[in-house]
Amino acid sequence: MQARLLLEDGTLFTGKSFGAEAGSVGEVVFNTGITGYQEVLSDPSYCGQIVTMTYPLIGNYGINRDDFESIRPFVHGFVVRRHEDVPSNWRAQYTVDQLLKEYEIPGISEIDTRMLTRILRVHGTMKGIITTGNERVEELLERLGAAPLMRDQVARTSTKSVFSSPGNQERIVLIDYGAKSGILRDLTQRGCDVIVVPQDATADEIRRLNPDGIQLSNGPGDPKDVPHAVETIRQLLGEYPIFGICLGHQLFALACGADTGKLKFGHRGGNHPVKELESGRCFITSQNHGYTVVDESIAGTELEVTHINNNDKTIEGLKHKRFPAFTVQYHPEAAPGPYDNSYLFDRFLQMIRDHKNANPERPRQAQLSETLRGELLYAQK
Repeated sequence: MQARLLLEDGTLFTGKSFGAEAGSVGEVVFNTGITGYQEVLSDPSYCGQIVTMTYPLIGNYGINRDDFESIRPFVHGFVVRRHEDVPSNWRAQYTVDQLLKEYEIPGISEIDTRMLTRILRVHGTMKGIITTGNERVEELLERLGAAPLMRDQVARTSTKSVFSSPGNQERIVLIDYGAKSGILRDLTQRGCDVIVVPQDATADEIRRLNPDGIQLSNGPGDPKDVPHAVETIRQLLGEYPIFGICLGHQLFALACGADTGKLKFGHRGGNHPVKELESGRCFITSQNHGYTVVDESIAGTELEVTHINNNDKTIEGLKHKRFPAFTVQYHPEAAPGPYDNSYLFDRFLQMIRDHKNANPERPRQAQLSETLRGELLYAQK
């Protein structure tokens, strides 16, 4: 079946349909990863977007139960050069086509994804629509113009209730702004007692959980669309060690008085070079974001830049000058991408231990109250 992708500037691509037949509108972006399409599809940070894969062959190793980064995909469309519907891998349980059909996500293949990527790099990300219908281009453009981009992606992707992943080490409250499973996985592998809370959890609700540290997760969209999260971070800053990733990094910057802005076409892929200023080392990182902390806005705050992007010199890391808190714009949990940066979770745990040793007078509870533990168990059921 024929499918068409129309951009808001009138550029039309005609190819083959796979996945769902229903039409879909979203922000068209591109990802430069060679592998990891399952993790890309299931990354909540892509909520509301039509994702273009620059690598030409997608679907060759299928879909399996273990590589999901969330309970379901949140993308609005999938664009590839060649879609392989007969995967060859012992772990494959079904195909990309079957996954997209299950969640009513349209896909289009057999188009020039290099040309599409060049357009987005020159003109920036823009709205687009995938359709298998026979509407006139004028009708589709009118539909595109009338369809606003989503602004509530964080609420859509965040957990709706508190749940826990028990451990015998530090208790971490993970604020879920659209968190990837990899963050929870890295924390639990280190024995942390992790409690995941919704994006709208208040500072008092988080204090009640008696955390040793707070993890701010990744997530989709514009950080300025979730002002309540900025206020919660502002209230908790200085009370607990904080580690922010991606959207959590941007929200932390806003809470400290800095500003954020939209990138022309964003950073999405597993091969972005980032320089750590203190050591001068360059790390290859996994990234997925369309917004950044504005460099000029750091002046006058208590923030210090710790990492920069070697390609465009945008800010990739921050730390607070007085309080135990640091953030990175990239994904140390990878999934997909290199695992070179997972040491940041160890740095976070060491920060927590140093904070405890420096504040021995602060009362701490080793265990949650029986009442609260019961509430968590009930929420998980």
